Amino acid sequence: MTIVILSGRSGSGKSVALKALEDQGFYCVDNIPVSLLPELVAKTSDHYPDLAFSIDARNASDELARFENVYQAIQGHQRVTVIYCDADDSTLIKRFSETRRRHPLTGIGLSLNEAILRERDLLSPIAIHADLLIDTTTLSSNKLRELVLDRVLGRESAQMDLLFESFGYKAGVPIDADYVFDARCLPNPYWDPHLRPYSGLDAPVAEFFGQHAKVEEFIWQVRIFLETWIPRFEQENRSYLTVAIGCTGGQHRSVYVAERLASYFRESHPQTQVRHRDMKTGV
Repeated sequence: MTIVILSGRSGSGKSVALKALEDQGFYCVDNIPVSLLPELVAKTSDHYPDLAFSIDARNASDELARFENVYQAIQGHQRVTVIYCDADDSTLIKRFSETRRRHPLTGIGLSLNEAILRERDLLSPIAIHADLLIDTTTLSSNKLRELVLDRVLGRESAQMDLLFESFGYKAGVPIDADYVFDARCLPNPYWDPHLRPYSGLDAPVAEFFGQHAKVEEFIWQVRIFLETWIPRFEQENRSYLTVAIGCTGGQHRSVYVAERLASYFRESHPQTQVRHRDMKTGV
């Protein structure tokens, strides 16, 4: 049986994620009161092999406060995957402004900005249990659907899924990262006018990095760190791990390192994925 609990702040895309699972045959319930979750699982589990429940700030605050006990009760009988969607505050405000939707917490006298901040606190008992935290700030609806389905349906074994994500610090650190490694200490191809238009996926940039031993040393040390600790996460039944590699602009160093690490770990973890958040395409 597969049980997925979806949550996240309003406007973050959790409804898109729930609909994606429903389209794949999951029995889905939106905005279920937390205290009713164990009873609903018990009543539906014999008839539906795959269940997905959405829990958000439309729940009463005392209901959300019960999540820890309810989660432990369900986890004691079945494996539960918690997916939490979020985006930065300015993006959430922009989405509400564009759609003219009403935030569920503005009805209690809060401004939109105050409601978004308050919602983070209310949902924190769920967020701390997230197996997968998805930052939808730069994700399209199609990419979000693809990511959720890949993570929920694409696992072929009990091994943990790995995602290596490159990014540029000038656009901010990904909020969905479990580990962040800073590659700004490495030689930067950006300062070579011939290499500047390329990315870390291109051969000229790879040749440049091949001339610098410290690049290989950096990759080797990150690899050893992850090889040491990934098994520990797997022993704790962790399903997903996101490793973010950052450089200044997210075009060269972080892309190259993320690709090298993903290529290495696919040997032991076939479900390894790579994503380049800020990389520009085309030369």
